[in-house]
Amino acid sequence: MLDIRLIRENPQYVRERVTLKNVEVDVDLILRVDSRRREVLTQCDELKKERNCLSAEIGKRLKAGEDAEALKQRVRQLGDEIKALDEEAEDLEKELQNLLLRVPNLPHESVPVGKDETENRVVREWGQKPVFDFNPLPHWELGEKLGIIDFARGAKLSGSGFPVYAGLGAKLQRVLIQFMLDYHVAHHGYREVYPPFVVTRETMTGTGQLPKFEEDLYRIDSDDLFLIPTAEVPVTNLHRDEILSDPQLPLYYVAYTPCFRREAGSYGKETRGITRVHQFDKVEMVKLVRPEDSFEELEKLVRDAEEILQALGLHYRVVEICTGDLGFSNCKQYDLEVWAPGMGRYLEVSSCSNFTDFQARRANIRFRREPKAKPEFVHTLNGSGLALPRTMIAILENYQTAEGSVRIPEAIRDRMEIDLIA
Repeated sequence: MLDIRLIRENPQYVRERVTLKNVEVDVDLILRVDSRRREVLTQCDELKKERNCLSAEIGKRLKAGEDAEALKQRVRQLGDEIKALDEEAEDLEKELQNLLLRVPNLPHESVPVGKDETENRVVREWGQKPVFDFNPLPHWELGEKLGIIDFARGAKLSGSGFPVYAGLGAKLQRVLIQFMLDYHVAHHGYREVYPPFVVTRETMTGTGQLPKFEEDLYRIDSDDLFLIPTAEVPVTNLHRDEILSDPQLPLYYVAYTPCFRREAGSYGKETRGITRVHQFDKVEMVKLVRPEDSFEELEKLVRDAEEILQALGLHYRVVEICTGDLGFSNCKQYDLEVWAPGMGRYLEVSSCSNFTDFQARRANIRFRREPKAKPEFVHTLNGSGLALPRTMIAILENYQTAEGSVRIPEAIRDRMEIDLIA
């Protein structure tokens, strides 16, 4: 959520920055509602002062044995007026909050300006694309031939977009998750947490999924709860409505969760294989940091995710996301895209973002620099470290052999206890 003072003091700046995200926001409406709300609050305060003065005068007159009926009548009238203004102020506050919740975060000045994903910028690459002396197969063919991904039975159980991993496919998925968690804890200093996979509406609102993206979420109607689309949601909200002390920062968390996304509006996109599915596993990194450190922490976050791809020996590139492709809550974002030779394209396996104080305002996460200092909002960041099943896709397609088997990356061979899936 943006600071309302920023919108009041720099409305044109907000209009311009929001437009760069290809989002329309009625800034004038926000300002009108905010102005009326403040006007009503001022009127209410003035009437309350008048009522307090009259109440004191009534007391004096009654003590002196004088008539105070006219003053009493005025106090009753003021009470009715105050009640009406209080109700109007409450309605205006709700309307203002609803409007502000739908305003996206502003792109940082360093973010490249662009209309859509075609104008994202490749920052760097690591490794080389593998060279094959045969035509590499796509993962859906490899998975079915090896008996490690079962699309038909997954569809039978839950519909399309819910694959079943079987045998060594299930083990590879589990091993990758354990490898990533252990690596981030041991090498990068993250604290592992295991959060709930079902959260409240308030929790979803805290990280920006609600109210804008409700149609993309799986909702449990009877309890008004939601299946999480990413571990970012519960992990960031661990400190909702808390005031942290300065020595507690920075906080680094890493979590594994399944993720659930309806992908509304994505019908027909990437329907082959496991590139876009409704349930998938992901290891997520979350940071809560001091405001002055957040952009340096973003660069570190990207490097933490990169190390997993490097350990697995997978060629990838780092892409800086332009303004027109930037996420709703994101101020600055990098994507890591791994090469999938069977599909002949790059696939996003990690999105690393700095939200500045946007989520912290929504979730009310603050800290004090000194024991008696005024609380400030922290800055929040998150990044996939990494997302499956696209990491699985990259391993199957990059490590395949001419015989149709798949070699196991050296970094996880001991955990897999085999060298080859055949």
